[in-house]
Amino acid sequence: METQKDKIINLFYIEHLKVKEIAEKINVTSAYITKVIKTDSRYKKEKDFRKEKSREKRKKDQNNFVKQKRENKRIEDNYAFVQEQHIQASMELSERKKFSNENYRKWNKSAFKYNPSKHRYEFDEQLGRSYDVPKYIKER
Repeated sequence: METQKDKIINLFYIEHLKVKEIAEKINVTSAYITKVIKTDSRYKKEKDFRKEKSREKRKKDQNNFVKQKRENKRIEDNYAFVQEQHIQASMELSERKKFSNENYRKWNKSAFKYNPSKHRYEFDEQLGRSYDVPKYIKER
């Protein structure tokens, strides 16, 4: 049968449990466990192993934190950009009950092509124009 000290050594060095976890499992004080494991010759090696493992975990956690922070910043920037566009579009659309032809052309740039000989913007008829869309808009 395994003694209490053997159990403690096994849990600490083989299963790599923390002192507090071992104390709760065996129902003894953590000071007693520390006293037992410090007497073992593997203590220094185990301590270095755990320190290195902790360092790697901390580095990984820091990298994840930075990645998450960057992702949150990107999302916030995108949201702010879309929100700003929405505000600007709302302001443009709510200024008047009706768009001026010039504002309509600015709002729908791809539908109008500039004709330099007539000094005006002409609607691309291939797009299909409804009656309320101007055929052309004179340059100002």
